[in-house]
Amino acid sequence: MKKFLIGSVIALAIVLVFRSCGKEKESEAILKENSMLIQERIANVSKLIVTEGHFAEVYNYKDSKELFGPLLTADKKALVVVNAAVTIGYDLSKIEFTVDEEKRTLHIDKIPEPEITLNPDFEYYDVTADYLNPFEAKDYNAIKNNVKASLLKKVEASTLKTNAKNRLLSELQQFYVLTNSLGWTLIYQDKEIDEDFYPILLKN
Repeated sequence: MKKFLIGSVIALAIVLVFRSCGKEKESEAILKENSMLIQERIANVSKLIVTEGHFAEVYNYKDSKELFGPLLTADKKALVVVNAAVTIGYDLSKIEFTVDEEKRTLHIDKIPEPEITLNPDFEYYDVTADYLNPFEAKDYNAIKNNVKASLLKKVEASTLKTNAKNRLLSELQQFYVLTNSLGWTLIYQDKEIDEDFYPILLKN
Protein backbone atom coordinates (compact mmCIF):
# COMPACT_ATOMS: atom_id res chain seq x y z
CA MET A 1 0.00 0.00 0.00
CA LYS A 2 2.85 2.33 0.90
CA LYS A 3 4.57 1.61 -2.41
CA PHE A 4 1.30 2.31 -4.22
CA LEU A 5 0.91 5.68 -2.52
CA ILE A 6 4.52 6.65 -3.27
CA GLY A 7 4.05 5.60 -6.90
CA SER A 8 0.84 7.61 -7.17
CA VAL A 9 2.52 10.74 -5.76
CA ILE A 10 5.43 10.37 -8.17
CA ALA A 11 3.05 9.88 -11.10
CA LEU A 12 1.00 12.91 -10.07
CA ALA A 13 4.17 15.01 -9.76
CA ILE A 14 5.30 13.93 -13.24
CA VAL A 15 1.88 14.85 -14.68
CA LEU A 16 2.00 18.29 -13.02
CA VAL A 17 5.52 18.91 -14.31
CA PHE A 18 4.52 17.98 -17.86
CA ARG A 19 1.42 20.21 -17.66
CA SER A 20 3.49 23.10 -16.33
CA CYS A 21 6.04 22.70 -19.13
CA GLY A 22 3.25 22.46 -21.66
CA LYS A 23 1.63 25.70 -20.46
CA GLU A 24 4.98 27.47 -20.44
CA LYS A 25 5.71 26.37 -24.00
CA GLU A 26 2.20 27.39 -25.04
CA SER A 27 2.73 30.83 -23.46
CA GLU A 28 6.07 31.23 -25.26
CA ALA A 29 4.46 30.21 -28.55
CA ILE A 30 1.69 32.80 -28.13
CA LEU A 31 4.26 35.45 -27.22
CA LYS A 32 6.35 34.72 -30.30
CA GLU A 33 3.22 34.62 -32.46
CA ASN A 34 2.16 38.04 -31.17
CA SER A 35 5.66 39.40 -31.81
CA MET A 36 5.66 38.07 -35.36
CA LEU A 37 2.16 39.49 -35.92
CA ILE A 38 3.30 42.96 -34.81
CA GLN A 39 6.36 42.88 -37.06
CA GLU A 40 4.29 41.61 -39.99
CA ARG A 41 1.71 44.36 -39.51
CA ILE A 42 4.44 47.02 -39.47
CA ALA A 43 5.87 45.54 -42.67
CA ASN A 44 2.42 45.67 -44.28
CA VAL A 45 2.01 49.41 -43.62
CA SER A 46 5.54 50.15 -44.83
CA LYS A 47 4.28 52.12 -47.77
CA LEU A 48 4.81 55.66 -48.93
CA ILE A 49 2.15 57.91 -47.45
CA VAL A 50 1.61 60.66 -49.99
CA THR A 51 0.10 64.11 -49.88
CA GLU A 52 -0.02 65.76 -53.28
CA GLY A 53 -0.21 69.40 -54.26
CA HIS A 54 -0.02 71.40 -57.49
CA PHE A 55 1.82 74.66 -58.06
CA ALA A 56 2.01 76.99 -61.04
CA GLU A 57 4.73 79.56 -61.60
CA VAL A 58 5.84 81.96 -64.30
CA TYR A 59 9.61 82.36 -64.42
CA ASN A 60 11.57 84.96 -66.39
CA TYR A 61 15.08 83.97 -67.36
CA LYS A 62 17.59 86.46 -68.68
CA ASP A 63 21.32 86.34 -69.28
CA SER A 64 23.66 88.93 -70.78
CA LYS A 65 27.16 88.38 -72.11
CA GLU A 66 29.56 91.29 -72.48
CA LEU A 67 31.32 91.31 -75.84
CA PHE A 68 33.50 94.41 -75.77
CA GLY A 69 32.85 95.74 -72.31
CA PRO A 70 29.47 96.80 -70.87
CA LEU A 71 28.64 98.93 -73.91
CA LEU A 72 28.00 95.92 -76.15
CA THR A 73 26.23 92.82 -74.88
CA ALA A 74 24.62 89.72 -76.32
CA ASP A 75 21.36 88.90 -74.54
CA LYS A 76 19.17 85.86 -74.25
CA LYS A 77 15.91 85.43 -72.40
CA ALA A 78 13.00 83.09 -71.96
CA LEU A 79 9.56 83.14 -70.41
CA VAL A 80 8.89 79.81 -68.69
CA VAL A 81 5.53 78.59 -67.39
CA VAL A 82 5.91 75.81 -64.84
CA ASN A 83 3.15 73.46 -63.65
CA ALA A 84 4.43 71.19 -60.92
CA ALA A 85 3.02 68.24 -59.03
CA VAL A 86 4.56 68.00 -55.57
CA THR A 87 4.30 64.96 -53.34
CA ILE A 88 5.30 64.67 -49.69
CA GLY A 89 5.42 61.37 -47.90
CA TYR A 90 7.06 59.11 -45.35
CA ASP A 91 8.64 55.83 -46.34
CA LEU A 92 7.63 53.64 -43.40
CA SER A 93 10.04 50.93 -44.50
CA LYS A 94 12.65 53.22 -42.95
CA ILE A 95 10.95 53.40 -39.57
CA GLU A 96 13.17 52.12 -36.76
CA PHE A 97 11.47 50.00 -34.10
CA THR A 98 12.28 47.44 -31.43
CA VAL A 99 10.04 44.59 -30.26
CA ASP A 100 10.63 43.58 -26.63
CA GLU A 101 8.93 40.20 -26.21
CA GLU A 102 9.82 39.86 -22.53
CA LYS A 103 8.22 43.19 -21.56
CA ARG A 104 5.59 43.01 -24.31
CA THR A 105 6.42 46.45 -25.66
CA LEU A 106 6.84 47.91 -29.13
CA HIS A 107 9.34 50.79 -29.19
CA ILE A 108 9.13 53.24 -32.10
CA ASP A 109 12.73 54.46 -32.07
CA LYS A 110 12.79 56.80 -35.05
CA ILE A 111 10.37 58.11 -37.66
CA PRO A 112 11.91 58.95 -41.05
CA GLU A 113 12.04 62.48 -42.36
CA PRO A 114 9.42 63.48 -44.95
CA GLU A 115 10.40 63.00 -48.57
CA ILE A 116 9.59 65.77 -51.04
CA THR A 117 9.31 64.90 -54.71
CA LEU A 118 8.96 67.58 -57.41
CA ASN A 119 7.62 66.81 -60.88
CA PRO A 120 7.67 70.10 -62.80
CA ASP A 121 6.46 70.46 -66.37
CA PHE A 122 8.23 73.26 -68.25
CA GLU A 123 6.73 75.21 -71.15
CA TYR A 124 9.04 77.73 -72.82
CA TYR A 125 7.69 80.89 -74.42
CA ASP A 126 9.36 83.88 -76.06
CA VAL A 127 12.79 82.26 -76.20
CA THR A 128 15.20 84.68 -77.86
CA ALA A 129 18.98 84.67 -78.02
CA ASP A 130 21.69 86.55 -79.86
CA TYR A 131 23.98 84.65 -82.20
CA LEU A 132 26.98 85.25 -79.94
CA ASN A 133 25.12 84.14 -76.81
CA PRO A 134 22.96 81.14 -77.73
CA PHE A 135 20.92 78.98 -75.35
CA GLU A 136 22.95 76.07 -74.02
CA ALA A 137 22.39 73.10 -71.73
CA LYS A 138 23.68 75.08 -68.74
CA ASP A 139 20.93 77.65 -69.25
CA TYR A 140 18.19 75.02 -69.09
CA ASN A 141 19.85 73.50 -66.02
CA ALA A 142 19.97 76.92 -64.36
CA ILE A 143 16.26 77.44 -65.07
CA LYS A 144 15.40 74.02 -63.59
CA ASN A 145 17.51 74.60 -60.48
CA ASN A 146 16.05 78.07 -59.87
CA VAL A 147 12.50 76.80 -60.34
CA LYS A 148 13.14 73.87 -57.99
CA ALA A 149 14.45 76.21 -55.28
CA SER A 150 11.41 78.45 -55.71
CA LEU A 151 9.01 75.50 -55.51
CA LEU A 152 10.63 74.15 -52.35
CA LYS A 153 10.08 77.52 -50.68
CA LYS A 154 6.41 77.39 -51.68
CA VAL A 155 6.10 73.87 -50.29
CA GLU A 156 7.61 74.94 -46.97
CA ALA A 157 5.14 77.84 -46.77
CA SER A 158 2.15 75.61 -47.61
CA THR A 159 0.18 73.11 -45.50
CA LEU A 160 1.42 70.06 -47.43
CA LYS A 161 3.88 68.99 -44.74
CA THR A 162 1.23 69.22 -42.05
CA ASN A 163 -1.19 67.19 -44.16
CA ALA A 164 1.46 64.54 -44.75
CA LYS A 165 2.19 64.29 -41.03
CA ASN A 166 -1.52 63.86 -40.28
CA ARG A 167 -1.58 60.98 -42.74
CA LEU A 168 1.45 59.51 -41.02
CA LEU A 169 -0.26 59.69 -37.64
CA SER A 170 -3.30 57.84 -38.96
CA GLU A 171 -0.98 55.01 -39.99
CA LEU A 172 0.86 55.00 -36.65
CA GLN A 173 -2.48 54.70 -34.88
CA GLN A 174 -2.70 51.20 -36.34
CA PHE A 175 0.35 50.30 -34.23
CA TYR A 176 -1.43 51.43 -31.07
CA VAL A 177 -4.63 49.56 -31.93
CA LEU A 178 -2.66 46.39 -32.67
CA THR A 179 -0.45 46.47 -29.57
CA ASN A 180 -3.37 47.40 -27.33
CA SER A 181 -5.51 44.54 -28.64
CA LEU A 182 -2.70 42.06 -27.88
CA GLY A 183 -2.08 43.46 -24.41
CA TRP A 184 1.20 45.07 -25.42
CA THR A 185 2.45 48.62 -24.77
CA LEU A 186 3.47 51.13 -27.43
CA ILE A 187 6.46 53.35 -26.57
CA TYR A 188 7.64 56.40 -28.51
CA GLN A 189 10.58 58.53 -27.34
CA ASP A 190 10.53 56.81 -23.92
CA LYS A 191 6.85 57.69 -23.46
CA GLU A 192 3.99 55.22 -23.22
CA ILE A 193 1.45 55.98 -25.91
CA ASP A 194 -2.30 55.70 -25.37
CA GLU A 195 -5.33 56.83 -27.35
CA ASP A 196 -4.26 60.47 -26.87
CA PHE A 197 -0.86 60.01 -28.52
CA TYR A 198 -1.56 62.34 -31.48
CA PRO A 199 -0.53 65.56 -29.69
CA ILE A 200 2.71 63.94 -28.55
CA LEU A 201 3.72 62.95 -32.08
CA LEU A 202 2.68 66.26 -33.58
CA LYS A 203 5.19 68.09 -31.37
CA ASN A 204 8.07 65.96 -32.72
